[in-house]
Amino acid sequence: MFTGIIEGTARVKSVSKSKKGADTLLRIELGKLSSGLKKGDSVCVSGACLTVTKLSRGDADFEMVAETTRRTSLGDLSPGDRVNIERSLRVGDRLEGHFVLGHVDGTGIIDDIIKLRSETKVWIKLSNALLESVVPKGSIAVDGVSLTLVDVDDDRVSISLIPHTLKATTLGQRSRGDRVNIEADILGKYVAHNLPR
Repeated sequence: MFTGIIEGTARVKSVSKSKKGADTLLRIELGKLSSGLKKGDSVCVSGACLTVTKLSRGDADFEMVAETTRRTSLGDLSPGDRVNIERSLRVGDRLEGHFVLGHVDGTGIIDDIIKLRSETKVWIKLSNALLESVVPKGSIAVDGVSLTLVDVDDDRVSISLIPHTLKATTLGQRSRGDRVNIEADILGKYVAHNLPR
């Protein structure tokens, strides 16, 4: 369980074919974000919950199955890319974002970025399936970042980013056409699933 409050960004050190049962081995230079982590712990990597399979001097290895690389944008990563990092929530921690499971529902495509004086508005194209689970002013996780939806249109949604979010996460480095991981709010998913068809 996560909150979508990013603790920091980290550099991808390597992406390779796994020699074990998984599809891909992802090595990330966590640095100080590796503090307190151990093998088997869950880490939200740009919105996807991954399990630490090895730790060495601040580097963490994560094995990804084909479903993860297919459903998320993590299969697009290359060495040197930066990812958002959030370690799992502990009992007693403050809940400052919203409940994020780290189960990416799909990806969206950045359609437009509008820089305003005090904020940056980002439009993201979503599939019909994802659009069914979102509402204006509802919560959404974009690359693991807890955000509030501003607009919901026929085929896209908008979010507004403050300067701090642009600086503290990878969202400030995104461009039009980039693919981002989307997790709709858990409540919206249950409501959409239980509506009569």
